[in-house]
Amino acid sequence: MARIKGVDIPDNKRVEISLTYIYGIGKNLSKTILDNVKIDSNKKVSELSSDELTLIREEIDRHITEGDLRREVSMNIKTKMETNSYEGTRHRRGLPVRGQRTNRNARTRKGKGKVVANKKK
Repeated sequence: MARIKGVDIPDNKRVEISLTYIYGIGKNLSKTILDNVKIDSNKKVSELSSDELTLIREEIDRHITEGDLRREVSMNIKTKMETNSYEGTRHRRGLPVRGQRTNRNARTRKGKGKVVANKKK
């Protein structure tokens, strides 16, 4: 298994897909990285030489990924919570942040349904 930015990348998949295992790299960014390095995106990771892997690592280092990106996102959320912005208060309460309805769905954010006593009358 190749290791890039502290993430084990699967050998049996195409390079384009396996780069998406790194946090902050999606399909589009992986395509542009491989285009800049001039490596065929259909090649499997196990077929890459060590020189090609170092070229990919150097190209990925130019982008904010993994720990730095996670830290930046969490700092942005903390800043919103400290400034008492609308998004920050939604984060603090554990409710949907991006304008979704809460009266019927939002179970992923709100958690399991709470039982209300004496509801049936």
